[in-house]
Amino acid sequence: MTRSAPRASRDAPHVLIVGGGGTGGALAHDLTLRGIRITLVERGEFTSGTTGRHHGLLHSGARYAVNDRESAIECIEENAILRAICPGSFEENDGLFVALTDEDMEYYDDLVEGCKACGIPIEELAPQEALRMEPLLNPELKAAIRVPDATMDAMRMPLRFFATAKHGGATLYNFMEVLDVVVDGGAVTGATVRDHVTGSVGDIHADLVVNATGPWSEKIARMAGVDVPISPSPGVMLALRGRLCNMVINRMHRSGDGDIVVPQRALSVVGTSSWTVEDPDELDVPEDHVTRMRVEGAKLIPAVAQAGFRAAWSAARPLIGSKDAEAGRELSRTFKTIDHAGEGVEGLVTITGGKATTLRGMAELCGDVICRKLGIDRPCSTRSVTTLPHTAFYAETERRLA
Repeated sequence: MTRSAPRASRDAPHVLIVGGGGTGGALAHDLTLRGIRITLVERGEFTSGTTGRHHGLLHSGARYAVNDRESAIECIEENAILRAICPGSFEENDGLFVALTDEDMEYYDDLVEGCKACGIPIEELAPQEALRMEPLLNPELKAAIRVPDATMDAMRMPLRFFATAKHGGATLYNFMEVLDVVVDGGAVTGATVRDHVTGSVGDIHADLVVNATGPWSEKIARMAGVDVPISPSPGVMLALRGRLCNMVINRMHRSGDGDIVVPQRALSVVGTSSWTVEDPDELDVPEDHVTRMRVEGAKLIPAVAQAGFRAAWSAARPLIGSKDAEAGRELSRTFKTIDHAGEGVEGLVTITGGKATTLRGMAELCGDVICRKLGIDRPCSTRSVTTLPHTAFYAETERRLA
């Protein structure tokens, strides 16, 4: 059952969270349950950045089990937790890793070994078994492995965390942009914001500010004169008309372009490409990337080649590491909390990296750091608290700044 946090008293520590994506929402949920007073600001609509633009995969971790085992373990652990605390948010359809070539088969043993090492349950399937499950698969497939992937709605799942945080007393503002951070005596004490609904500009003061802006985290950090080693890595996704598979279909090889097809209601989403940019607001949708999604996706499911076009878009992943990394693919999908006191700036913490699947775990790590900084001895409880449904988010409206 959902357990409400005790309403934070007026003298409780106040934390300002910058960023209204899944990470910010999960952190608001976590800290509210610990009795901390929360204000969250988002410059656009909630979940309108990277959170609302991914293909909607609840990762089993198998995609990372060979080359990024830390991320794989995070994914399979959070996969189980999210199914328990967000019931009804997932189409628990599982996924298949499909080998099409001899080169793919060379990856087979490594994938099996990696999944076992990371605690990811698998089922090895003969080609005919896979084709019985998914008749539109390439009939030339050589082998398949079943994993506990699932499909989720990219917006509705994180809205459960926003809803539960708001029910617990968190104050959430959308269309409120941070113009600058407030620094007093070498410490960040709040932020100057513009309310794009009312047009007003003012300061929000807090005991601690959290930078939870994903690929924009470097921009916010620079306002305080500190650095975040982030590499915004966009990728193009292609939505096609028709449900061409019921399971998540993955190519059995190292992550590459167009190697996953995710069923979303009556659509099929093919993804994704990868490159790096300086500014996550400057994203395009290169036509050759869209073409590549269709060509590569058709190798998995031949019907992709002729399926009707619905949409194409790009989203920037917040990958931790140097922008020099080629296309961003070799950077880990893990996450990190940075206490900028180590750089001489107190009062600012950044949480970045990760995936939609790991948003709760990211919030737990960051929440522990915040509580230690604020001298609060309250453990994380989000592993067992069932979140409210996403519809509860709309039950109340927020007042705007005067």
